[in-house]
Amino acid sequence: MTGMPSLADLAWARGYTDPAWARRHMTAGRELVPSRSVRRGSGPVTALTAAPPGALDGLDVPGPYGQRVSLAELLARAETDALLVLHRGTLVHEQYLHGYEPHVPHFNASAAKSYLGLLAATLAHEGRLDRGTQVAKYVPELAGTAFGEAQVDHLLHMGTRMSYAGRPYDKALEAQRYFAVLAPRLRPYGYSGPATIREHLATARPTGEPGVEFRYENGNVEALAEVLRRVTGTTTSALLSELIWSRIGAEEDAYYLLDEDGTEAASGGFSATARDLARLGEAIRCGGAIGGRQILPEAVASTIVSGVPDGFAHRVRFPGAPASAPATLSYHDLWWIPNDPYGSFMASGIHGQRLFVSPGLDLVIVHYASQIVSPAVPPVPLVQAFHAIGTHLQG
Repeated sequence: MTGMPSLADLAWARGYTDPAWARRHMTAGRELVPSRSVRRGSGPVTALTAAPPGALDGLDVPGPYGQRVSLAELLARAETDALLVLHRGTLVHEQYLHGYEPHVPHFNASAAKSYLGLLAATLAHEGRLDRGTQVAKYVPELAGTAFGEAQVDHLLHMGTRMSYAGRPYDKALEAQRYFAVLAPRLRPYGYSGPATIREHLATARPTGEPGVEFRYENGNVEALAEVLRRVTGTTTSALLSELIWSRIGAEEDAYYLLDEDGTEAASGGFSATARDLARLGEAIRCGGAIGGRQILPEAVASTIVSGVPDGFAHRVRFPGAPASAPATLSYHDLWWIPNDPYGSFMASGIHGQRLFVSPGLDLVIVHYASQIVSPAVPPVPLVQAFHAIGTHLQG
């Protein structure tokens, strides 16, 4: 029938509005499309020392509409699957809901972007990647595209302006089209668009000078991932394993989803356990070190907040925020910076995925969820709740 939504549209819409459907797919990604493991290596597991339970008992936190609600009510409204809180390196709260289990990797969505930012920043620190070089110098196939004409640093700050295949740019629709590239089973009947991430990137045409304004777009991260593959000669999965996952003392392998060409979906196709993500957050909080081992250059970890370049990266809104909303956030190397008094920063993904790191509060929080996205459902103020948790623990 004409006018009927495609299967891809229906699947996308249901994932936004049905928490049970969303939750099923938070842990089943590799059952739907091919995947590649991010190996933990053979080293020892970094212990997470647990405090006696009850550190957050009775805590009220900010909720929707400016209300104060119990932490339990906030987690219910957020459709939380897991909440882990580390304070001064001690695991003070570990909670799993809705049948989610600690050993199961959970979808990180766009929080994955920040982990790729760590890889790029590390390679730049080591002199293997030049932030000021035009992307096409690393990936000649992108010459003439919006990404090829940009510099590496523009990708790290969402600084490109483009349209795909001549279409007027629409963030929500382009996100759906990207999803169709990654998940062939959900493509509409007669689909004739790009079949791989690289094909998708090749259709991006510049509509303005790069490095002028912030536009949150998956293609920036996929183009950056391709640059890193060319620089290192290895896959994104192997690079993340080599530089981070095999060094943090992870308990479990993580994994990336792959397109038909075997290329990782670096902008959002990553899954890992909450405990292992907490280990990564703790390492970053401690200047790149965990378990007595320096796993990231201290300069990379310590400049996520202080290294924001002048210009548009200081004036940022969350995706979906109205244009009238104040641009109070900053963005650096694919990390969100709330500009709070504590030097906090976070990786953030749709449906409630967060890795929140706050050096000033000695705090790391991992939040996994299956939130629905609907104008009828008020957003849950997670960052404000994290601040409340941190100040409570600081006493």
